Amino acid sequence: MSPKVFYNNSCSICRFEINHYKKITKNIDWIDISNEKSSLTQTKLDSKSLLRRLHVIKQGKLYSGVDAFIQLWLEIPRYKFLANLIKKPIIYHISWVLYEILALFLFFKNKNQLNELKGINNEQ
Repeated sequence: MSPKVFYNNSCSICRFEINHYKKITKNIDWIDISNEKSSLTQTKLDSKSLLRRLHVIKQGKLYSGVDAFIQLWLEIPRYKFLANLIKKPIIYHISWVLYEILALFLFFKNKNQLNELKGINNEQ
């Protein structure tokens, strides 16, 4: 079963990065949380949590944030080295902090989508 990557295609930065990954790998299911109503039920997350970070479901387990990127990069041959580098304890913690800062900035930048996602959640 292919990993599922839940990303926000309405975010220009997110879209740019994911489009790069889409060009270099074919073995991933890409799920745009801004259009896919089932993303809330598939991840079992609330709207805010779903919008706040990148998420990956791989072998039935949900990964978020830096851990999601590690799982994503492990699926892309040219990025496996980066996944293994980020897994090193000190580098992991630095990466985690940097990711959380960037993710918080992007969350506030795209916060207007939260009401849209909540509406999707209420429909289900």
